[in-house]
Amino acid sequence: MRQVEYIAEFVHGARFEALSSDTRQQLKIRILDSLGCSLGALHAEPICMIRSYISELGGSGSCTLIGGGSTDVDRAALYNSALIRYLDFNDSYLAKGETCHPSDNLGAILAAGEWIGTTGRDLMTALAVAYQVQCRLSDVAPVRARGFDHTVQGAYGVAAGVSKILGLNPSQTANAVAISGTAFNALRVTRTGKLSHWKGLAYPNLAACCTRATLLAKHGITGPLEVIEGDKGLMDAITGYFEVTWAGQDFGCVGRTTVKKYNAEIHSQTAIEAVLALRQRYQFSSTDIKRMDVEIFDVAYNIIGGGEEGDKSTVSTKEQADHSLPYVLAAAILDGQVMPEQYAAERIQRADVQTLLSKISVQPRKLFSERFPDEMPCRVKITLQDSRVLEQETKDYEGFHTRPMSWEVAVQKFNKIATPNASADQRASIADAVAKLEQVSVRELMEHLSAIALDSDSPRSGPINEEN
Repeated sequence: MRQVEYIAEFVHGARFEALSSDTRQQLKIRILDSLGCSLGALHAEPICMIRSYISELGGSGSCTLIGGGSTDVDRAALYNSALIRYLDFNDSYLAKGETCHPSDNLGAILAAGEWIGTTGRDLMTALAVAYQVQCRLSDVAPVRARGFDHTVQGAYGVAAGVSKILGLNPSQTANAVAISGTAFNALRVTRTGKLSHWKGLAYPNLAACCTRATLLAKHGITGPLEVIEGDKGLMDAITGYFEVTWAGQDFGCVGRTTVKKYNAEIHSQTAIEAVLALRQRYQFSSTDIKRMDVEIFDVAYNIIGGGEEGDKSTVSTKEQADHSLPYVLAAAILDGQVMPEQYAAERIQRADVQTLLSKISVQPRKLFSERFPDEMPCRVKITLQDSRVLEQETKDYEGFHTRPMSWEVAVQKFNKIATPNASADQRASIADAVAKLEQVSVRELMEHLSAIALDSDSPRSGPINEEN
């Protein structure tokens, strides 16, 4: 058999009963976390643009748009995935040569599950399948160093998850994965240099396209089954040879993903934790700082620290800010937090944060790089104007896979993100539905999400916390 046929056998054979109680709980935490991210993004400018695009095409459909309205299944996958992804606050999976956001698969699986009227149990099983496929490929077949985006492995994950929730047979599933894996090999330029809206929309676009490809496979459209190992296939063209034994795969990747504590690129989390610890301990102000030196693992340096993926000291947009380690550290010191409101245009452009970020230097440290991804080590050294030197070394945080986030803390994060756009009763109903997802249908869950009023008078974000 070809590799996609082995994947298809794994997908077809996956059962809810095979999910351990811990895996089920971890899935619920990530679903709630993702839905909180979606509610926090309802009024974001690119989200409004996508809704305008869907409205322009006209008509309605059988799938719910979070915030109200309906559309066809692939457009719902696009829109709801964009909501989940836009804040860049959803979970991450850290492999040595790749980082991805497996909860990016949720929007497509929700849309397909609602379309056919399936159960929360089926939703959890399909999402676990998508996590396992995407994360295992990220482990063994990284593409970032070769100039391709992590959505490459995501194409296999989306197709696997949507195939599972639609109940496709192994042949249909193999073709869905083959079509998706062949058609969507995106360039890493999405996340380098001067970042654009596409940084947050590349995976939602993939989710919509792979949903459509999977529906085509359901109707008998075939794809190149040699997509992985064949002539000019994935191994030949991009990754080189790799092996995955799909028979007997468990669903452990869900528990090895990391839930973000701070609204910033995943590799910044421990550095933010470190500066907030120093801020609380020593009670300094931003004007006390002469310079800040950050030593961190090479992946963080290259992606957000000014390494091979471009300068991070020029920051003028949300997309640039949440992928700039100097910006998020400056914002953390000034505001005492890094949440969606730290990316308001007026916050980004203010002189205090722009001045402070220019004092921050980031360098890779070999020892820290060797400890990644089992840890995310960093050392922050702040030199004050009076010549005092403050230091903090951090290797993890609550939400990292070594210190999993509890359901109670996940609910707190959900409420904090969703509060500007959803009432207490609405938030409670969504959290309760996710908590008892085994007894809830996908349509019932989506009804709670459609009840959020998109035209709410709530502000787009809360007030910025000014430094005292």
